[in-house]
Formats: sequence, structure tokens, C-alpha cells
Amino acid sequence: MIEIILAVIVIALVFYLIVKNYQPALVLLSAGLVLFLLAFILGKPILGSGDTTGFAFLDIFKQLELTFIDQLSVVGITIMTLFGFASYMNYLGANDVAVSMITKPLGKIKAKYVLVPVVFIIGNILSLFVPSASSLAVILMAILYPVLKKVGLSALTAGGVIATVATIMPTPLGADNVIAAKTLGYNLFDYVFLNHAIISIPTLVVMAVAHYFWQKYMDKRQGAKAYVDIDESKVEQEEKELPPKYYAILPMLPLLFIVIIGIFFHDIKADVVVLTFISFFIALIIEFIRKRKLKDVLNQSFEFFKGMGQGFTQVVVLVVGGVLFAKGMQTIGVIDMLTQSVQHVQSAGTILTFIFSGATFLLGLVSGGGLAMFYATIELIPHIAASAHIDGNATNCKLGALDFTSSRSYHGGCKCDESQSNRSGQTDKCASDYRHYYGYRTFPHHLITKGIEANEQNQARKRVQGCCA
Repeated sequence: MIEIILAVIVIALVFYLIVKNYQPALVLLSAGLVLFLLAFILGKPILGSGDTTGFAFLDIFKQLELTFIDQLSVVGITIMTLFGFASYMNYLGANDVAVSMITKPLGKIKAKYVLVPVVFIIGNILSLFVPSASSLAVILMAILYPVLKKVGLSALTAGGVIATVATIMPTPLGADNVIAAKTLGYNLFDYVFLNHAIISIPTLVVMAVAHYFWQKYMDKRQGAKAYVDIDESKVEQEEKELPPKYYAILPMLPLLFIVIIGIFFHDIKADVVVLTFISFFIALIIEFIRKRKLKDVLNQSFEFFKGMGQGFTQVVVLVVGGVLFAKGMQTIGVIDMLTQSVQHVQSAGTILTFIFSGATFLLGLVSGGGLAMFYATIELIPHIAASAHIDGNATNCKLGALDFTSSRSYHGGCKCDESQSNRSGQTDKCASDYRHYYGYRTFPHHLITKGIEANEQNQARKRVQGCCA
């Protein structure tokens, strides 16, 4: 009981500090260290025998070191590489060219409120390869805001639709999707396009329609107040020479490579980092061919590595803080208590959906962003979801797009828990069968079939049903 009380106090303090705009990464890091310190005081082990320093207090900071190493080795380098590439594309002006070309036909639409959902959808499509919400908003404000004002839309409507374009578009270049796919044990392509998109795309359509009616209603309701004058010089970008139009393809290269390999070349095991570096060097070569000044091109290409540094400071440290916080919750014992409490609860999926998505929504509402909550809870979702016998992927997706449908289908697989499989003495073999036939990495998580033929699936079912004997 004391563990729950202490955890609630720490969680409340974290919420308070984040709402008050304290640095969320350091808040989560500090909270994680505090939880480990409390675990040390309560006599709970911090690290296993293979990682311990030999002194329990030092193990707290050893855990911090191991968390940094673990996150930097896969998720961290992926995020930093994507940030680096996006920064280089911004520097070259390739993003500006791509956005300008894609949005140019919008000027021909004369029905002003039709532009609202169209801009929203196109903005979300652009976020596929310009994953930075702030960068995309700046470019769209410079290019689209004057167009929207010219056709007669209010300043509040134009600003509102542009501000919401980078929402929940399923992009493999988004840091949150990279982290979620890794944590849940999915291939990035499968997670984004076969799971995330099923929830997010219908949600985006609903949001686009809602934008149309809401903005039209609010303009009519507010009248002249909606047509406020703003200093448009503040949204204008600095004049810079843009590269040729064919540069518009460069920001899309990582996305194109991921999609092509994911669809047509299943045997190629190239991750996002590899494909992004290939895209970077392709852009570097094209830039050299155009300018013919190797020294200048190499100096300018260092923007890529500056962007990697921004990725570390803006996202990776926040991820490490969230993971450390989650591990602290596990070490103090709260997560075990929570997982045990939901094991036999009916409609546990719906309850967990309300808890996680509701907390993320409230934190985002009062603090201006829900990423800190996402990074703090993503590590916990697979463990809790497995105990509740629900799909951790569905719970995770609902942090960004509320969908209250709980998936409990086991596709014919057996429903035993790990303790039952232990009694059969076949845990290792069962786990191997599940991973092989159902494409999921951790037994006994929710079973996800991947297009297995019916007869092969039946054979798999017969083999794994013995695990529950």
C-alpha cells in the first residue's frame, strides 16, 4: 500500500510541474530517479545481478546510464537521424519547394469553406515527410495563410486549420511512431500502415468534416471578431533562393524507400536509419552536381548533424526520461499491482483506453502538449495490456486517436497465461511457436496474425493449444 501512496504523490508532482511548464524531460528524469531512490529505501532490487555495481545506491544512476544506452542504440539514433534529415531539407529549401508545389492548386478553389477541410487533409499529407509540426506550420503560414485570407476566410479560421494539420497522420518518420513500433515489437511499416492507419485515417476524415462545419459556424457566430487583423510580416519567411522544383522529391525519399521496401521487397531488412542516410547522401550528391562547389556543399551538409543534436535535446532526452519514469514505477512495484488488478476485469480494454487517452488529453489540454505523457506511459502499455488480454497496439494508438473499441479477438489462438504454460513445461517452445506463427515478439501478448493461410493457421492453433494443457 505504501508503494501506491508514494507513486501517486510522485505522479501528482510530475503532472503539476509539467502543467507549470517545467522542462518535461528533466521532470521525468528526476521523477524516475526519485522512484528508484524510494525503491532503494524500501529494500527493492534496482538491477539484476548481471548489471549491478555492487552498491544499491549507485545502481540508481547505473540504471540511468543503461536507459540512455538502450534508447540511443535503436530509438534514439532513429529519431536523431530523422531530425537531421529534416533539418537539412529545411536548410536546402526542399521542404518549401515541396509544400509550394503541392499547395499551389488550392488557389483555384473559390468556395472558401471547402478550402478548410482540403487544407487540413493536404497539410496532414505533407506531414508524412515533414514530420516537424513547427516547421510545417511555419511553411504553411507563409505560403497558405495569404491564400486563405484572399478567398475571404477569417484569420482565426485560417490560423486554426493550419495549426491543426500535423496531428495523427500515420507517418513512419514521426518520432512517436518509431518509439511505439519498437516498444510494441512491430516492424515500423506494419505498425504505421497496417495498424495505426486503420484508426488515424478515419479519424482525420471526421476531423476534416468537423473543421468545415465548426469554422463556418464560428465565423458566423463571431462575425467581425473572427476577422481580426494580424501583422502578416510575422508569418512571412525570410526571402531565400529556393532550389529547382525537382528538389521537392528529396524530402520524400525516406518515406518512398520505406513504402517500396515494405510492399515489394520483404526480404530486405533495411531500417529507417539506413534509408535516411541513403537519402541524405543522394541529396548531397544532387546538391554537389547542381552547385559544383564541394567545400560549400560539405559545409552546408553539416546541418544534418546539427539537426541530429536537436533531435537528441528535443526528443531523445524526453524519451529517456519517460522510460526511466516507467522503469521506476515497475521497480517500486506499482505496475505489478496494476497488472494483477486488471487481469480478470471485464471491459478492461475500454477502461485502459479511457485512462491512458483521457490522461494524455487532459495533460495536453492544460500544458499545450501530450508528448510527455506518451513517452512516460508507452513502456508500460505492453505489460498492462498483456495482463488485461487486450491488444497493446490498439491501446497505444488511442493515445493519439480516441477509439473506444476494445479488440479481444485471439484469432483462434489459446488463451492461457504464462503461469499455465509454465506448468506444462513448454514455455520456450510455446513462445517460439507464437512468435513464428503470429508475428509477435513477447509471449503471451495479444496475438496478431499476418496473413497466414487458413490451413497453416489451423496447424499452428493445434500446436500451440498444447501450451495450455
